[in-house]
Amino acid sequence: MKPLTEQEIRTSFVNCTRGQAKRLFVPRDLADRPWADLDFLGWHDPQAPGRAFLVAELDGRPRGLALRRANPAAGRAAPGMCAMCLTTHSGGVALMVAPKAGRAGQQGNSVGTYVCDDLACSLYVRGLRQVGAGGRLPESLTVPEKIDRTVANLAAFVARVVS
Repeated sequence: MKPLTEQEIRTSFVNCTRGQAKRLFVPRDLADRPWADLDFLGWHDPQAPGRAFLVAELDGRPRGLALRRANPAAGRAAPGMCAMCLTTHSGGVALMVAPKAGRAGQQGNSVGTYVCDDLACSLYVRGLRQVGAGGRLPESLTVPEKIDRTVANLAAFVARVVS
């Protein structure tokens, strides 16, 4: 993924208003992110633990999604498998829900998927971040094939949000 500026990130959001995008928290450490190893930039809002964001470069342009962690009051992520990168976690997968883009989102429609709670799918796929035993099931796919699968899963989720 190519490095993005704060302005590029703010203008990339497809499922919130311009005003909401202008006010949302953007990480200050953008220059320190491992951009070459990211398929998407994901982060949580430190002031609102149930709020998360991701920005992916799809079709040559950034697409941002505002997300809500389902049931953030529980304070614990559910055990399971990430639908993006297929990493299993004993307690690090959360249901992330995105309002649909446009009129459907204004009417309260949303879509959700299970994602690594730390939004570090790109790093898990590349073996740059580890989970406990059994976190990555043995596969015959190469790392580039796993990356392609993760990007395809991400693109499918974004497409569900904008459809």
